[in-house]
Amino acid sequence: MSIRNFLFAAAFLACTSAQARNYVYSPQVRTLVATVNNDWLSPTVMQLDNGDVLNISFDELSHTYHRFIYHIEHCEFDWSASDGIFENDYIQGFNDNPIENYKNSLNTTVPYTHYSVQIPNDRCQLKMSGNYKLSILDEDNDNEKVAEVRFMVLDNEMNVGLSASTNTDIDLNATHQQVGMEVNYNSVSVTNMDEQLRTIVMQNNREDNWKVNVRPNLINNKGLTWTHNKDLIFDAGNEYRKYEILDVSHPTMGIDHIEWDGHHYHAFTVMDEPRHNYLTDEDADGCFLIRNSDNYEIDYTCDYVNVHYKLKSPELDQGRMIINGQLATDANQESYVMQYDSTDGTYNATIMQKLGYYNYQYLQLLDDGSTQTPPSESNFYQTENRYQAFVYYKGTGERTWRLVGYRQLIMK
Repeated sequence: MSIRNFLFAAAFLACTSAQARNYVYSPQVRTLVATVNNDWLSPTVMQLDNGDVLNISFDELSHTYHRFIYHIEHCEFDWSASDGIFENDYIQGFNDNPIENYKNSLNTTVPYTHYSVQIPNDRCQLKMSGNYKLSILDEDNDNEKVAEVRFMVLDNEMNVGLSASTNTDIDLNATHQQVGMEVNYNSVSVTNMDEQLRTIVMQNNREDNWKVNVRPNLINNKGLTWTHNKDLIFDAGNEYRKYEILDVSHPTMGIDHIEWDGHHYHAFTVMDEPRHNYLTDEDADGCFLIRNSDNYEIDYTCDYVNVHYKLKSPELDQGRMIINGQLATDANQESYVMQYDSTDGTYNATIMQKLGYYNYQYLQLLDDGSTQTPPSESNFYQTENRYQAFVYYKGTGERTWRLVGYRQLIMK
């Protein structure tokens, strides 16, 4: 592999997996899902000592039992390991516990075992706010790390206000959205903002275009304010595309037809056309939901199908076209890179997906690892996006960053 291709592959891996906030390392593991209180539309943020439950599940593509264990690690605001604290500072109980809830799939063409675990449980509770990584290890295979879930625990000490407007100063309100934010310290002692606070603002839980530590417009002893801040302007993007596969016997929303090749089912999406005008469409901002037509016993009765994506588009003059969304947790990240077919002028990709409802978008991934909206999608100020703001605090003498403020805004 050339140095250029190696750097591109590394940038692509960082881009796609970070957006999903979950990582899969084994080709045998699929459909890694993490939600708090089963809210599949929101980031995985738990409130400390509030009764919130983190639900984690995944499929291993066989009916052979694997003894999976989970290891929880506290992280800094940038997801690096918190080296300044000990395990008993943030965990009450035990770490490295086995995942004991599992069930073999029933009547599926692709055999799998569905595993699930909840945090907290009777063996493990969390004591400290901040960022966390939960690694899933295969004890039967030399503790190979097969997956990783990132989640956050909130101790709501500061009030966070969040707003979004189409009133920006750069394009006469055509293609961008302006985010505003306020942070009220309440009773938290902040004597040096630059050393004690870190902020992150995200659009649709994406890390490829997040805004980290933007300088506020107004600073006083009560808090911070960001108003018409040019560094909090986001490309508005477009509504996510979507499809739904609820049964392999017939096509549903967004699916043109389904074929059986003697071994696997293949679902062919309706060809996506370029969108040069905005059309209102209800979407889930990149999230997905596993389900079937009966919405019954979905964890172990939903089959896997090979989904064929097709986008009508001129060939990009630089970078590559990728499929992006929370669905992008396949260990083989090249699955989400689309190949151009000059014979019919389309980009194509095939991804094995479990039955359900999926949102996705097309992005142009440049060689430097940055992303932008490709010409086929366009940016429209009317696009309904979700914005998230996170505030981290590290007080005088404290050894790690804690999450003390969070807000999500659903822009309508």
